[in-house]
Amino acid sequence: MLRTSMIIFLASFSLGQPVLEDFYHGGIDRQYHLYIPEDIEPESPLVFVFHGYTSSAESIMGYSGINEIADQNGFAVCYPQGLVDDFGNTFFNVGYSFHWNQTVDDVGFVVALAEYLQSEYNLSEVNTFSTGMSNGGDLSYLLACEASSYFRAVAPIAGVMMEWIFENCEPERPMPLLEVHGTNDNVSWWYGDLEDVDGWGPYLGVDPAIQFWKEINNCNSVVFDTLPNTYENDGSYVVTEKYLEGTNDNEVWLYKVINGGHDWPGAYGNMDINASDLAWEFFNDFSLSYEIGDVDHDGQLNVLDILFILDHIQMNMDYNFLYDLNNDDSVDVNDVYSVIALILGFD
Repeated sequence: MLRTSMIIFLASFSLGQPVLEDFYHGGIDRQYHLYIPEDIEPESPLVFVFHGYTSSAESIMGYSGINEIADQNGFAVCYPQGLVDDFGNTFFNVGYSFHWNQTVDDVGFVVALAEYLQSEYNLSEVNTFSTGMSNGGDLSYLLACEASSYFRAVAPIAGVMMEWIFENCEPERPMPLLEVHGTNDNVSWWYGDLEDVDGWGPYLGVDPAIQFWKEINNCNSVVFDTLPNTYENDGSYVVTEKYLEGTNDNEVWLYKVINGGHDWPGAYGNMDINASDLAWEFFNDFSLSYEIGDVDHDGQLNVLDILFILDHIQMNMDYNFLYDLNNDDSVDVNDVYSVIALILGFD
């Protein structure tokens, strides 16, 4: 049954049209563009898309083409707008050197906005995702570290992992991650900039960042591939590394654009792939079909769900938030009781 807020939403919100909305957080009036397809269903996925430094929510909404992908696949899209820094440029706060005096909490803003949108528009609390270009990709890395209980997977495009984020990264759960990055990127350098030569602040190279997330996810195998060079005149081609068989079947994908620049492939730069389509493919692959208590995702609440949790406890497996039904940050016999209560129809 739809939530009451969803009924109000249907009456007041124009489906199939992007709208600019306000959101007050941390004493600051923030803005975001929201797009919800006409045929959206309850508990549909929610995808956040973050613009780059100096850019805008409207700009990335235009060149990414993600609204059209949302129409085809039935998910909502939120494009938050960054604030303006002391240099007159829009940004998300990921700790650049020249933002040493910035205190805005963009992680807190995004988490609060996600919770609001999930509740107000009956969107999935489990299948919420983040992608973004450059500075927006950097923010996606930060969300993976600091908001893993709110986001299912992230897909930075031309993003980097700042050194301070890497050194403090302790996600509550493993996070599937996709990175698309050009080897000749002259802004977000492929090999990183730990000496802060370029002035953004120290950050890791792409390979060390991917290896970090491979280890976070305990991936046990890797598959390499070279994709067809369909558009030879773009001066680049794509090779892939996919790290598989991770915790909770998580994977880490790297799309390495050989000779590629600081681009959003498919919109500009490399045209052999489409970063927007790829991000959604990745998110869709790791979406969960989830009803509270249905821990084996078979669409039913039954004794198998109890057995799954019991196995999890007896084998002392890594913490999985989906098994923590009473939200006490541990998986134990109390979660078994919670499933039994759900099966028996107790509140």
